Amino acid sequence: MATHVITGAGSGIGAAVARRLHARGDEIVLHARDAGRAKELAAALPGAKTLVGDLSDPGKLSWALSHQTLPDRVDSLLHIAGVVDLGAVGDLTPKTWINQLNVNLVAPAELTRLLLPQLRVAQGQVIFVNSGSGLNAHAGWAAYGASKHGLKALADALRQEEHGNGVRVTSVYPGRTASPMQAKVHQQEGKEYDPSKWIDPESVATTILMALDLPRDAEVNDLTVRPGR
Repeated sequence: MATHVITGAGSGIGAAVARRLHARGDEIVLHARDAGRAKELAAALPGAKTLVGDLSDPGKLSWALSHQTLPDRVDSLLHIAGVVDLGAVGDLTPKTWINQLNVNLVAPAELTRLLLPQLRVAQGQVIFVNSGSGLNAHAGWAAYGASKHGLKALADALRQEEHGNGVRVTSVYPGRTASPMQAKVHQQEGKEYDPSKWIDPESVATTILMALDLPRDAEVNDLTVRPGR
């Protein structure tokens, strides 16, 4: 039975991936920002384990995880959590920059570092759910795009570093996906939100599971998913 550590399992793509892995009998370990949220996630998927740590404060993740029981092996670490706050460069404050960089880039790097021993034991896989903004940034998306461009660099470097240890690394770049985050983006853009126009989170989950289940003779490095309508 494979063991998967998942961030962002409370909604959208993360929730879809967690449900699919739970339904097929894999062991899932759901990251939560606090104990209350961990209880909610575990109740939604009976049998799931949890890890608690605040991604917005990555400097404390090591301390937080040192006081919890970590799995002996990790077959996959799925970085799906993320935050977005739009704004022109001329208007963005350091606080807005730092929050997005912490949650979207520094925390994934730190969580990966902390779980690398277990990933190496399992010859597991790290999946970074990036964004189209990790390939091309547009006006108003500077801070978010910078965090996601950085996430691509993290994945590319990690892939080369860990290849000899048998750890696979995949970046997934979804386009706009129907989720609470997308609803927030539309609100910030001042646009009406119609989820039917965007990718269903289940479709992105299917893509992620395809990369996870690929036979060991191959590795998917980058996957781009775009709305089909």
